Amino acid sequence: MKRIVFGLVLCGLVASAMMRGTTAQEGRTRRDRGLEHARRETKMLDDLYKTAVVLVTTHYVEDENSLAAASAFRPLFAAMKEKGWHEARLIDATGKPYNDENLPKEGFEKKAIEKLLAGEATYEEVVREDSKRYLLTATTVPVEKEKCTMCHDHYKDVPAGRAVGALTYKVPIVDSTSMLILLMNSTNP
Repeated sequence: MKRIVFGLVLCGLVASAMMRGTTAQEGRTRRDRGLEHARRETKMLDDLYKTAVVLVTTHYVEDENSLAAASAFRPLFAAMKEKGWHEARLIDATGKPYNDENLPKEGFEKKAIEKLLAGEATYEEVVREDSKRYLLTATTVPVEKEKCTMCHDHYKDVPAGRAVGALTYKVPIVDSTSMLILLMNSTNP
């Protein structure tokens, strides 16, 4: 019964959109709700990860022998990617990474670091891979805690608020039709 109702709703939405005409025909810019959703999701992930790194550093990093918060998050990022949710990476902006795996990769990451070091708080691009769209975003990671300098001595010379790294995200952009299908499937066992 639920599938029938969702099917009727979907047909109604499609018919309504066809009768209404496109927003381009009406001289207005069409909203990209999938992109808006991906941006909102990225902001939430950025807030979540940065808050968690600060909390882990505050409560669990005691000295140079403690596991660095950034290292602790690598398996979490890998799990999210493996499960198909999103990709996240912590990359260096100083040129002196703790680990060479944290160097920015060619393309988006290097361009993002340039923009962040020039003062932008965020940098984003929309890309298409195998007919799917993704939002790539990089956000500034400044030195938040004095404890960061235990492993990264060169951070002591970095001016307050300046990027020492970035968190990068690759979030799928889901179009409206796909969102409806996902919703239908999630409500029916």
